[in-house]
Amino acid sequence: MKADETTAPLTHDDPEQTVRSVRERYGAIARTGSGCCPPQAGCCGGGSEQLIALGIGYTPVDLQLLPDGANLGLGCGAPIGQLGLEPGETVLDLGSGAGVDAILAARAVGPTGRVLGVDMTAEMLARARANAAAAGLANVEFREGRLESLPVDDASVDAVTSNCVINLVPDKAAVFREIHRVLRPGGRLVVADIILDGELPTAIATDLLAWVGCIAGAMDRTRYFALLEEAGLRQVEVLRDVDYLAATGGEDPAELRELMTAAGITTADIAGVVHSVTFRAVKPAAAARTER
Repeated sequence: MKADETTAPLTHDDPEQTVRSVRERYGAIARTGSGCCPPQAGCCGGGSEQLIALGIGYTPVDLQLLPDGANLGLGCGAPIGQLGLEPGETVLDLGSGAGVDAILAARAVGPTGRVLGVDMTAEMLARARANAAAAGLANVEFREGRLESLPVDDASVDAVTSNCVINLVPDKAAVFREIHRVLRPGGRLVVADIILDGELPTAIATDLLAWVGCIAGAMDRTRYFALLEEAGLRQVEVLRDVDYLAATGGEDPAELRELMTAAGITTADIAGVVHSVTFRAVKPAAAARTER
């Protein structure tokens, strides 16, 4: 989607419009096999997907476990390595995309374990299923669904992960309630996401081009983590916290650069505001069911 394809500003006042735009954007990424969800230098500028993955925390061993073409250069962290997965566990990947984290999780839990990936984009689901088949994995399943209403049974998973996706969902509180619902008591989550320390310039905060590029959908840090607590998730621990501009070396994603230029915004206006974080939390072992 290019800025000149519409004569009216694209705002996210309508949550369903936002959802449609995100689905269209990531459907196009799945079809073309090239993506962008920074922060990472070169993500939208023709940089190597492998270098992007290494830069956000994946190891060379991780990448060797993936079939050719699985890594689209998406994500803002590498949460699977922080989950401490054990053989036989059941894992849920929210916004599973092309299946990178689901494949890594499936290898970690082994043939006695199980991995579920949920994504709302048909093209990504098709790509993920093909990648899992190419990897020879029979213990991973991909389901179509929204993160606000997961097609997953209550208290049925040991661990939940997500990589640069929750920030794209308008109703983040609903996502955290769903995570609490599907986790078994004592279960944990490790999520990589984009959050804010301060306010974005209005032109970025209200534009869907920035939203589907993972920036404008981000929420204030304090409110974001408060929603986790309100959903019944506890022991929140930030494992990785990277300033957006520092992570990109000053190279913003192409669509964001276009938007900033048109609005007269400089990188100084968002310095220190946008952060990529990876965090851990747990559902208490004696957790009561959170009201929905």
